[in-house]
Amino acid sequence: MGRMTVQDMDKEHEAEVLTEEELDTLAADGDAASKAEQAQDKKTEGRKPTVVVAEDESVNRMDLVAMLEDNGYDVVGQAANGEEAIALTREFKPDVVCMDVKMPHMDGITAAGVICDENIAPVVMLTAFSQIDLVKQAIGAGAMAYVTKPYEESKLLPALAVAMGRFAEINELLDSVERSENELKDTQEKLKDTEEQLKKAQDTLEERKLVDRAKGLLMDKANFTEQGAFRWIQKTSMDQRIPKKRLAQAIIEKYGEDDQDND
Repeated sequence: MGRMTVQDMDKEHEAEVLTEEELDTLAADGDAASKAEQAQDKKTEGRKPTVVVAEDESVNRMDLVAMLEDNGYDVVGQAANGEEAIALTREFKPDVVCMDVKMPHMDGITAAGVICDENIAPVVMLTAFSQIDLVKQAIGAGAMAYVTKPYEESKLLPALAVAMGRFAEINELLDSVERSENELKDTQEKLKDTEEQLKKAQDTLEERKLVDRAKGLLMDKANFTEQGAFRWIQKTSMDQRIPKKRLAQAIIEKYGEDDQDND
């Protein structure tokens, strides 16, 4: 079974995408700051969280970059359209992507769909529009949060933090599912090997019983010694390239019928 993408998971949980109201709640909640700090713990690990910014308006892009850098983010790429955003995201594999909805050549929603399909990074959509159809399109593309312009730290930073956290949780779940599938596959293969070994053991036991019976008949009907009967079966099997089991069955059919006739 192919591995699910983050976009597949998000389509099943559209209600989890942050709405404008939820962002307002996060901004007002005292825990929002701590969530943002937790998501940015990478700074304490020796590096800042990385971000690609996609915004076609250069002034807005500069303001956004400055806001992010002032708050501890490392802006590793700046794009003016969706195609550039995809290329930069593939190149730098950032921790998060800030993507404007309206851009030339390729809009942000289309670019977000590609990025989420490839499961490279979480995407936070940025737009001056609050129409419900754009929100639905962004959710369908796999975006994990949605923030309207003008950008405010109190909304943008919690959105980034939650998007990165959710992305990590989803990928951890996907990894867990993949591990479980691999473990199941290993178990099935081991079970198959065990079944084959059991069948082989059963066949060996059946062959041994037939050879013992055939050996007894040769001793009784053809005056073979026990050792001589076994050697004759073994040699005949090798010379005639007949499996010992089939040879034993043939001996049993021949001399067994004689026993039945005598009875």
